[in-house]
Amino acid sequence: MNFVKRLIYYLSGVGIGIVLLMFFLSGKKTSCDYGPNARTLKFLKNKPLQQNNSINDLVFYQLDSIDIAEVLDEGEVNFRNSEISKELPNIYSVEHMIEKKGYFEFRFRVDQNSTRLISIKPINP
Repeated sequence: MNFVKRLIYYLSGVGIGIVLLMFFLSGKKTSCDYGPNARTLKFLKNKPLQQNNSINDLVFYQLDSIDIAEVLDEGEVNFRNSEISKELPNIYSVEHMIEKKGYFEFRFRVDQNSTRLISIKPINP
């Protein structure tokens, strides 16, 4: 069997495999959160969010819950400014550029049962 036939068999097998994976995994909530940033954001999103102390900051900077959800989806965790230990509570610093509002640092405190937004401050990137 020459190289062209082997290549055609290989590519057809890969194509059928991709189609089968897309068919079986299409309805499932699968994700590839392997990096430390993605895992931390997923950890923050999995607990209920409380905003009690930071309501004044949200109003002052004209932010809403959609902006907070965007930060938890697309933000960059600054591990250097975070206060992390082996035991809870931990404080994570998440930075994100919100369109037409600026670049902000959000600090989240993670307890056993919840995530609390404790502060918001604008920063220069």
